Amino acid sequence: MTVPGPDHDRIVDRILSMDERLREISGGRTRLLPVTKAFGPEVVLAVLAAGHRSVGENYAQELLAKHETLGDPSIEWHMIGNVQRNKVRRLVGPVAVWQTIDRPALVAEVARRSPGGRILVQVDCLGVPGRGGCPPGEVEALVSAALASGLDVAGLMSVGAPGDPTATRGAFRTVAKLADDLGLEELSMGMSDDLESAVEHGSTMVRLGRALFGGRVTGDTS
Repeated sequence: MTVPGPDHDRIVDRILSMDERLREISGGRTRLLPVTKAFGPEVVLAVLAAGHRSVGENYAQELLAKHETLGDPSIEWHMIGNVQRNKVRRLVGPVAVWQTIDRPALVAEVARRSPGGRILVQVDCLGVPGRGGCPPGEVEALVSAALASGLDVAGLMSVGAPGDPTATRGAFRTVAKLADDLGLEELSMGMSDDLESAVEHGSTMVRLGRALFGGRVTGDTS
């Protein structure tokens, strides 16, 4: 059975402090999505203790393992990593929000496996190899296809450029305008290193891991 570890209270305090910080700098517009990638189920217990039900995960196997270990149907898992079509079937049920929908084939698979499923379309403004995302010029068509298939398109999602604040601001500005033009309310933008820029550009959700739970592996920037 999973039990709280020695850092439980400290993590809860960090989450509550971040909630307050976000309220102050966004006027209540931006909420926190804790991301528990590379940490065990015990940090999810801390997230729940801090009053959050939504939890972000990057990898299908990790999400499914934590879901099975915790056995808590009230957790709203957000899939925020790249999704392969052959993993969709296994993720249906636990996943409440698919944040990285970026191509017609994935739209079709999620619509088939999870009719009416809630999604965000991931936008790639930077062309970083392997990151995933739909080019800005193709977003409107993909959103239209998703709506036509019966999916609940809540908004857009994007990732900034690590170590490049100027490129990050440009990307966030582009995604915010796309969402506004398409009448989409949700904007999932911002991680630990660029959350203030994301809030400045209208993000409604920041995806934070390291700022809450500490360092994981080299190269992690969430």
